[in-house]
Amino acid sequence: MLNPELPGLLLPLLLLLLLLPARCPARGARFDPTWESLDARQLPAWFDQAKFGIFIHWGVFSVPSFGSEWFWWYWQKEKIQKFVDFMKNNYPPDFKYEDFGPLFTAKFFNADQWADIFQASGAKYVVLTSKHHEGFTLWGSAHSWNWNAADEGPKRDVVQELEGAVRNRTDLRFGLYYSLFEWFHPLFLDDQSSSFQKRQFPVSKMLPELYELVNKYRPEVLWSDGDGGAPDGYWNSTGFLAWLYNKSPVRDTVVTNDRWGAGTICKHGGYYTCSDRYNPGHLLPHKWENCMTIDKYSWGYRRNAAICDYLTIEELVKQLVETVSCGGNLLMNIGPTQDGTISPIFEERLRQMGTWLKVNGEAIYETSTWRSQNDTVTPDVWYTCKPKEKSVYAMFLKWPTSGQLFLGQPKAILGSTEVKLLGHGQPLKWTSLEKNGIVVALPHLPSHQMPCRWGWALALTNVI
Repeated sequence: MLNPELPGLLLPLLLLLLLLPARCPARGARFDPTWESLDARQLPAWFDQAKFGIFIHWGVFSVPSFGSEWFWWYWQKEKIQKFVDFMKNNYPPDFKYEDFGPLFTAKFFNADQWADIFQASGAKYVVLTSKHHEGFTLWGSAHSWNWNAADEGPKRDVVQELEGAVRNRTDLRFGLYYSLFEWFHPLFLDDQSSSFQKRQFPVSKMLPELYELVNKYRPEVLWSDGDGGAPDGYWNSTGFLAWLYNKSPVRDTVVTNDRWGAGTICKHGGYYTCSDRYNPGHLLPHKWENCMTIDKYSWGYRRNAAICDYLTIEELVKQLVETVSCGGNLLMNIGPTQDGTISPIFEERLRQMGTWLKVNGEAIYETSTWRSQNDTVTPDVWYTCKPKEKSVYAMFLKWPTSGQLFLGQPKAILGSTEVKLLGHGQPLKWTSLEKNGIVVALPHLPSHQMPCRWGWALALTNVI
């Protein structure tokens, strides 16, 4: 029954509510579909803390596995001779690129096995190519009829299988790469011929697929690529990103890169990639990522790769150390075979990186950049820090034959500074240099007692 006194009480209460300051939505500010608004979004903290991720380039291009993942373009569009000759010498005259589709079998693809290798690598996120410029989707896209992994080749939802394995078996964040354009899609080519005044392709293909990917697989990294020379307005990138940040199921945790249309790279988006294999060697004012390949020349698997075409673990550790010291993340790429195998050379590099990070991860994960990125006295010494712990880390890539490491940047505090070698643990002796810096006496260790083999890290406590 209605309380007869209620109507008299309601008016003052309503007036009081109107006078109260408006409360923001629980999940924070809303973003407008403008670069000014979107670029102001704070990058979710997990990404900067992660430092290291795995990139996977896998698709129909893994079947010819010759030259590059750009095989189709180089063969059919640019008609580069070695690609033309490869097809002439190995396939019938009427063989089309689409005929590679059924040969992309993924016969030995085991998502659990992949996830276990990624976990062993020490990576904190993984990014799978859901669709490259060839247009073949690794999930059963309703907008890529008969040119997707559910209808053709594997007859499986590869994205779903890997997403489940990564989330169930590892502590890695799951991410997806997506190419905005497709080399030979007739709608894109028609739009291109109109100088992108028409927008048939993004409306009917690209945007529906992106919404589908995000809603179905909830990627926490959305790695956009391949603008095809079209501006962000053609792709409606700002409209999509506003939805991604405001309403999507990953709105609070998703990170995006800077490849959202011609002219946006290194300028707009979440974090910057600037170019493939970007490693500036100095501090940048904006969060960035060095996306690079273990195979020096290709993102996809190459049957014709020689052993010298692969970066050594020493070179990869150097890439990681330099990148993190300058405020970046390292996204290290592997290219599985057409049958779903991660070849031994890639698996070895991933496991070697994990071995190194087990010892030295303290100097990598959740660190900040220091006042100096590298040393001024000794080459190949790079710094990170953890201000709350009053720790500075000096990562050095060459063990000095003298047994003494000269560091020109840290200033010691007598009676307070402590130096340890990660993986060794015992305090090391050090002396101050006359003006700045310290000399650290490294322990005399036989090779089998060294904490690691490819680079080392000193933890310096209470230095300035």
